[in-house]
Amino acid sequence: MNDRFKKQIAFLTEMDKEKNVWRENFLADMSRHENDAEHSFHTAVMAIILAEYFDKDTDILKVLKMMLFHDAIEIYAGDTPAYDREKMKSKKERELSAAETLFSLLPKEQGDEIKNLWLEFEKCESKEAVFCNIMDRMQPTMLIDAKNGISWKNRAIKKEQVLKRNGLTLTGPEEIREYMQDVIERAVKNGCLIDNKGRENI
Repeated sequence: MNDRFKKQIAFLTEMDKEKNVWRENFLADMSRHENDAEHSFHTAVMAIILAEYFDKDTDILKVLKMMLFHDAIEIYAGDTPAYDREKMKSKKERELSAAETLFSLLPKEQGDEIKNLWLEFEKCESKEAVFCNIMDRMQPTMLIDAKNGISWKNRAIKKEQVLKRNGLTLTGPEEIREYMQDVIERAVKNGCLIDNKGRENI
């Protein structure tokens, strides 16, 4: 085998570890926690299915690449739950270090391409990055909604926290915006989200 191929196989083998990075989020049926590989796969599928609601000139191949690699760095950095303030403090530093380590396993031009896609996702400035970040936030919300928001209730999550986390989705395409607003309001009404006054709305 040539050196390039050896590096590619080493990277692909390392990517298998993403299947063992467990997220705080549950599967839709709440039978167990979701892992990072499942999350990345699911968001990529969502991007294909929901692409019609975004700009027609969006580079879908770029979106799919971004979706499939956006959490790969968590192989080393671990998952950082969206509402964990302490872990969020070190998130950028941990993830940048992880990106340097993981993507350096690849031949340089491939590693640079994927690292740059990851950085673009993190900066969330291009239309493709915005698209991906909307999918990334919408996916766990959709799974939480499958059980009427009970996972929010179990963690005593406040409505204002969910609104802040989903600010991007709430300024996205109309269909997605309306869906997300409906999910959040139903969770407040059924007592699974604490309202902004700090009490459950029952």
